[in-house]
Amino acid sequence: MASSPPLPTTRSLAGSARAAAARGEPLVVMTSLAGCIYCDMVRNQHLQPMLRDGLVHAIQLDIQDRTGLILDFAGQQSSPFELAHRWEARIAPTVLFFGPDGQELAERMVGMGLPDFYGEYLNTRLDTARQRLRQTR
Repeated sequence: MASSPPLPTTRSLAGSARAAAARGEPLVVMTSLAGCIYCDMVRNQHLQPMLRDGLVHAIQLDIQDRTGLILDFAGQQSSPFELAHRWEARIAPTVLFFGPDGQELAERMVGMGLPDFYGEYLNTRLDTARQRLRQTR
């Protein structure tokens, strides 16, 4: 499977999460590793098509990146490596669903799981996250 283009990155998690919430969407964060075939599968088959169709607000963080700087939800600079460590997202891919305050809105998806059912699991988590986002408004 050819590697797909990476998902967008961000300079500010809080800013990206607020932009997503303004559209009624959670911020979907995928932790990734270079050369990870499962990351490519999640990106190619699920997140990129949903992003292209305007169905999700998704970004990607490389869990080995120790030099990139991102403002976390508290406005502090962190690297993608530090954020993944703080979130205990040690397996790539891990897909997390955040609200504008940095709270996780749905159970995270760790690893690839069963490819045949991944899309349904992803949609279920997105529905849960959207519901919880509406309840916090």
